[in-house]
Amino acid sequence: MTAGISLFDNIPNEVLEHIAYYAATALVVGPPADLLPLLLVSRRFAAALSSASNPSLYAAIFAVKFDTTALKRRLGASAVAPQKLAAELERRCTLLRRIRARTDCYVGKTPLSEDDAGRMHEMLWMAYLMMLENDGVNERQLREYAHLDVWLKDFWFDPDGASCATLAIKDNAWPPNNDLSAVTMWLFWFLLRPEEYSLLDDATFRTAISILKLLALGAHQYPVSRPAWADLLPEQSSRSSVPPRYGNYPPLAPPPLAAPAVLSYLSLAQQPTASTTPDLGVQNATPLVPSSIDLLARTSREWDSEWMRCQRLAGGANGESSLPTAAFPPGAMEGIWEGLFTYTEFTAYAALLSGAPPPTLHKSLVARHQQTWRLREYHLLLPEAVEGTDASEAASADKYKSLTPGDPLRAFLPPGLTIEYEPDGIKVKEPSRLVETFYHRSPERTRVTEMYTKRVREILVTGEGHSAWGQFSLIGRIRASDGYVTLSKEYIDGDRGKWLYRGYLVGDTHGNFAGRWRDTLSPPEVLGYEGCFYMGRRR
Repeated sequence: MTAGISLFDNIPNEVLEHIAYYAATALVVGPPADLLPLLLVSRRFAAALSSASNPSLYAAIFAVKFDTTALKRRLGASAVAPQKLAAELERRCTLLRRIRARTDCYVGKTPLSEDDAGRMHEMLWMAYLMMLENDGVNERQLREYAHLDVWLKDFWFDPDGASCATLAIKDNAWPPNNDLSAVTMWLFWFLLRPEEYSLLDDATFRTAISILKLLALGAHQYPVSRPAWADLLPEQSSRSSVPPRYGNYPPLAPPPLAAPAVLSYLSLAQQPTASTTPDLGVQNATPLVPSSIDLLARTSREWDSEWMRCQRLAGGANGESSLPTAAFPPGAMEGIWEGLFTYTEFTAYAALLSGAPPPTLHKSLVARHQQTWRLREYHLLLPEAVEGTDASEAASADKYKSLTPGDPLRAFLPPGLTIEYEPDGIKVKEPSRLVETFYHRSPERTRVTEMYTKRVREILVTGEGHSAWGQFSLIGRIRASDGYVTLSKEYIDGDRGKWLYRGYLVGDTHGNFAGRWRDTLSPPEVLGYEGCFYMGRRR
């Protein structure tokens, strides 16, 4: 035995590291469990292969087990330093085991201790950030090893689920709306596979639909935006939800749960089950679910705007606060869109606004209509940088100033605004200004360069469309602080009136535009008649 151990001790460190790396990465999915036997061989092995003495080994293992491209792109090279990746590997493996154990997804007989609640908070934020950084491997860890999709199903829809959604409904109360709810609903959307829910028993499927229906249609309880939808220039927030000292991450706060709840609801509402058929008479009008996108097309760049939105909701990214392009990719709204809008009985919704409990919405019929939009996007561009000129001084000229904020019920457009269409853009004139402002037509998304993106100061959207209710025109603005889209929809003929569509682009390349519409007769400060919608690029 002594001779054997001595023989092991003669293995050069370089060879030992290769053996350890192979043992740890032979299986991509799951923690590097096969590394542990090597650490137990001898003190020399333990010393040579410990994370403290050999962080580069653990950083290399991390790069196989998890995606690092977005981590480096968003946080800088220091975020992928060996010492930090070694520590992050240990933390992620610990938290993935906790998800796999599925203890936190149920309501316990005793409240969580402060430490356990903090650990659960950290665990869910880790999973959320992993999906924002997902280039393929992160999702495999969360789905195939940790079974987070199963965890989320039990968390939201089990009678004892820790979301407390089913418990609240039993008490005629609304499911909680907090940061925990927001993070878990976003994760639910990221990992949703609608076809798997069609295999559930009818009772579980009905529970899922009923809870998602409340979150999607209960606009008075679950706002679609934060800050408030009626603020084009909101005051800067200073809240943060991400656990402090979490890696290199800046302060972050999750976007509201409404958008992923709407997308999840409209995805599942059309799924047939063993004893039912889809309840929608509309074909090919379902949101594009992230998990349905071809694996090769799924990249972390899909969620760059979502990442920036999280920073801005927490009061970060101050240096770019006046520009809209960090939280909204220029050219993203350009093109033809197809989707659905829903509405409930007006009397039932009025009762909700007067304080009626959730069963009122459960019992309400939800009508759904398909609609098609053709949108054009226009950009107010700052002057190109020219050597020897002061760009900041040029940018202060009236022709480079954004439009003044207008009525939120008219998509923030100033009163009396006139628009003259030209082949390469639009001339915009508001009565309070002496000069016209020119907005350039967006180039194709594939031709939007980084330099062009930095010149975009404001984004306007115009278009037209049709639904079963008739033809209509569309016009609106993008809120610079978080990429929030507001569109005014006005029917051309008949008495269908004007409606306001507000929401977020969920996914930069393969995403959906999702949110809520509302009436324009109720004042902005008053809760109005609302429904949900989604629009996807024609495919």
